[in-house]
Amino acid sequence: MANPYICLNKEKSMKGLVTFCRWFVGVLFIFSGLIKLNDPLGFSYKLDEYFSAAVLGLEFLQPFALPLAIFLVIFEVILGIMLLIGFQRKFTIWSLLLMIGFFTFLTFYSAYFDKVTDCGCFGDAIPLVPWESFAKDVVLLVMILILFFNMDKWKSAFAKAKSSIIILVSTIICFIIAYYVLMHLPILDFRAYKVGTDIEVAMQEDPSQPDIYGYDWYYTVDGKEEIITTDGQVPEGRPGYDKVETRIIQEAALPKIHDFSIEKDGEDYTQEILDKEKVAFVMIYDVSKIEEGGMEKLASFTTRAQAAGYEVIGLSANGIEQLEPLMKSYDFSIPFYTTDGTQLKTAVRSTPAVMTIKKGVVTGKSHWNDFESLSL
Repeated sequence: MANPYICLNKEKSMKGLVTFCRWFVGVLFIFSGLIKLNDPLGFSYKLDEYFSAAVLGLEFLQPFALPLAIFLVIFEVILGIMLLIGFQRKFTIWSLLLMIGFFTFLTFYSAYFDKVTDCGCFGDAIPLVPWESFAKDVVLLVMILILFFNMDKWKSAFAKAKSSIIILVSTIICFIIAYYVLMHLPILDFRAYKVGTDIEVAMQEDPSQPDIYGYDWYYTVDGKEEIITTDGQVPEGRPGYDKVETRIIQEAALPKIHDFSIEKDGEDYTQEILDKEKVAFVMIYDVSKIEEGGMEKLASFTTRAQAAGYEVIGLSANGIEQLEPLMKSYDFSIPFYTTDGTQLKTAVRSTPAVMTIKKGVVTGKSHWNDFESLSL
């Protein structure tokens, strides 16, 4: 006969594990969702990358990247809340299981085939390389499976009506946040171009994280090849090697800002412009993504910025032949330089957008809805 005390202890241990898994998964889903809800446009760029021909080959989904991003991040937050309050257990746990199963496959695919360098799980707040993200998803998958097979051990914290109200109010708040950050800018800026950043300093490599090299020393022992790897020194007591080859074991960490340059007619003007006293960048990363309302405000902003002593220049990934008709249509004229489109859409989540600098330090950023209120 089974010892009742042992059975009771096992039951308590399992309930404790289930409770821990509920809180860990629920809080992590809410945190992850809110981080991405702070910047749904940035998450949509990541989905667009996943849908591209180079990764999943789902190009037909790329036009829906933004609405899908908004739905996913809000659903992620709501699922976390539903799990914590124990609402609609079967729907919640099946949704969590399907979602984490999909993302576990996605992160494994990205990591194994080296397709995407950052999964975007926590936006720009906590960058994760694909293998780190895959490991995180595996842990979550195990915890969700524990919850799945132990649904009888977690109950609803509130009556159905009260739980429904909590979910409804939470959903409305999430949509309000999404609308606000899309119409203005992310509430919290975790990106490399946040206000106060010295662009020139951020473009420099971190000397504490250089390339790490391995040296492969080749020997012939009893007619067979033997390889000994060191960090540079000849293996102790083994001077008679046949050859040595060098390889990178770990590449140096990229600077916080990389691939940023300001060019025109094949010449690089980056340093010259960063050295200027006051510059206002008008950023148009892609003419096909332009918001008409923002273009209508550029002429008045340009006049105001120039009156405040700023040199106003345009940055775009498009050629001048695409930009000149726009300037003519909206009655503003500024010199345009070429800059990598990824850097532009990373700097400010708006098209068009404005970023001001003083001696290379970012002093202000503005969504086109807020051009009039940008302090100069």
